[in-house]
Amino acid sequence: MEQTRRAVQEAPTKPIRVLICDDQMLVRTGLATIVDAQPDLEVVGACGDGRTGVDLARELRPDVVVMDIRMPVLDGLEATRRLAGAGVEHPVKVLVVTTFNLDEYVYEALRAGASGFLLKDAPPDRLLHGIRTVATGAALLDPEVTRRLVGRYAARIRPTDDTPRDIPLTPRELEVLRLIADGRSNGEIAATLVISQETVKTFVSRILAKLQLRDRVQAVVYAYRQGLVT
Repeated sequence: MEQTRRAVQEAPTKPIRVLICDDQMLVRTGLATIVDAQPDLEVVGACGDGRTGVDLARELRPDVVVMDIRMPVLDGLEATRRLAGAGVEHPVKVLVVTTFNLDEYVYEALRAGASGFLLKDAPPDRLLHGIRTVATGAALLDPEVTRRLVGRYAARIRPTDDTPRDIPLTPRELEVLRLIADGRSNGEIAATLVISQETVKTFVSRILAKLQLRDRVQAVVYAYRQGLVT
């Protein structure tokens, strides 16, 4: 029995399968090289336009699509919408990586269904962290743009007079939700509330389940729409 348990524990986990979509071959090759060098990541395909990216994603079913925004044939925003947008039967996790540090692109990428957003000049370890984070079902925004994005677009999602206020969360869950909306990581939330990161993960999972939200990005939008943060 002990040998069987040990064998299960030591069995290698499947690598995270990544599809890379970028119209610049040099960038595409560089990203693929960085990703493929990791033992827990595997590049399953690469392409230079959004339409091919959508076709490959539907065919290969990668765990994460690394998507550029400005591409020919079909841009990254529309490609993301077709892969992860509202109404997609089997959504794919998309991490948008772009050189364009423009709030409008970030906002539209998240509206299209992206689970994360990074700038191409981010260091390789941040890219790898982003892929792993998005693959787990969590959301990720480049820290350089997160607070500015929320500050600029919060007005679009302010509560209206008829916004329902019956929020099915406990006081502690509401506290965690407010910290999520403030852009805090699990570690920062744990330190603020003096609880373990595992407890924070449990709270986050409960919040998403109770509110029927896909990820932390949607949780932030919800918090603003309900007037929980200003």
